Amino acid sequence: MKLDEPPSCRPAAPTVFVGKNRRGNWIACEQNGIFGGFFVNRAEALKYALRENGYHPETIVELSHEIELDVSVSPDIMGTTCVA
Repeated sequence: MKLDEPPSCRPAAPTVFVGKNRRGNWIACEQNGIFGGFFVNRAEALKYALRENGYHPETIVELSHEIELDVSVSPDIMGTTCVA
């Protein structure tokens, strides 16, 4: 018999924001900047968000306002920044 961890012991799935930037491009990004990207359409952004957060649709937040994804690389910080 396999025992499952109770829900309170499982790590929480990351929250992923999905929306458009000021140029109309679709963006998906994890709230802490761990992952993110630009997409050709909403469906691809949502598919990426689901895949990256372990298929937890309840932790995907579609924004009605603009969102920006900063992928610049600085010497001390490497990664993405999500500005919602």
